Amino acid sequence: MASPILKPPEHQVAGHSAKDGKLGPVVDGRGLFYKPLQGDGRGDSELSFYAAFFSHPAVPPSIRSFFPGFHGTHFLPSSDGSGPRPHLALDDLLAAFRSPSIIDLKIGACTWPPDSSDDYFRKCIARDRESASPTLGFRVSGVQIQNPGAGADSFWRPLRSRVRVYSVEETRRVLRQFVSRNSPSTDEKPDCDLASVVYGAADGVLAQLQEIKAWFEEQTIFHFYSASILLIYEKDAAAAAVGRSSGVRVKLVDFAHVVEGNGIIDHNFLGGLSSLIKLLFEVITDPEGDGWKSSKVHLSCNNGSLESNASVLPST
Repeated sequence: MASPILKPPEHQVAGHSAKDGKLGPVVDGRGLFYKPLQGDGRGDSELSFYAAFFSHPAVPPSIRSFFPGFHGTHFLPSSDGSGPRPHLALDDLLAAFRSPSIIDLKIGACTWPPDSSDDYFRKCIARDRESASPTLGFRVSGVQIQNPGAGADSFWRPLRSRVRVYSVEETRRVLRQFVSRNSPSTDEKPDCDLASVVYGAADGVLAQLQEIKAWFEEQTIFHFYSASILLIYEKDAAAAAVGRSSGVRVKLVDFAHVVEGNGIIDHNFLGGLSSLIKLLFEVITDPEGDGWKSSKVHLSCNNGSLESNASVLPST
């Protein structure tokens, strides 16, 4: 069998990119996504996590389905031309999608693990303070939304540098734009026409997030720092989903900073996940966005723990 042709992922919205001679992930067109192991210890940490997670008897199969399938490591040419190096072989989460709308949400008010160096801690906290992370417990890392009426290959992709500093209100707006039929590239108010299907259906985003949340309310095996949740769907499929599955997928990715839980609930991730669920519930119950107000969460970390979980509250 001929070797597959490796190329950068077409629909990558966050993380390191393999384009323009840089080191980043590649896909093989056969359903696998290859992520190069970083040489500063983060790659080894992520490999160790995958090996532990998929072999741990206390992780239910239903929860494993929210993570990319793990297929070991492969030595492949590096996209930056630096020679062969080990790559994690994972499921290509977008292989089955033609025109996916995607949003990458980095979960947790704290994005640095407890054993971080002072330099890394300062870097993370400076970046987090420019975003909605301290307020909401999560932030948008990247987004791609199919542009309705402009063709299957037309997408709205705001600059990552802009997305990473979205305010609370900008975050609320993009969560509405994500499930709207009208164009996200204009100042027109998002219509949220697909919210009930994408977010609220029996197999929609909220149902899947609630299943993940139920596990995080009990699991004390891992603490997930700087991990992301991906929301993926296709507008045509969602619009036609009357009495059948909309094909919406929720996946957890990026595990270079996972540490042992040591019998303690991961309040940092759980708090951000709960905040996200509340904001998505807001989109369904108040699609006009007029009856709710944002309340600062005042999330802070002390030794990796969340100290407050206040979030979005109905106005009175």
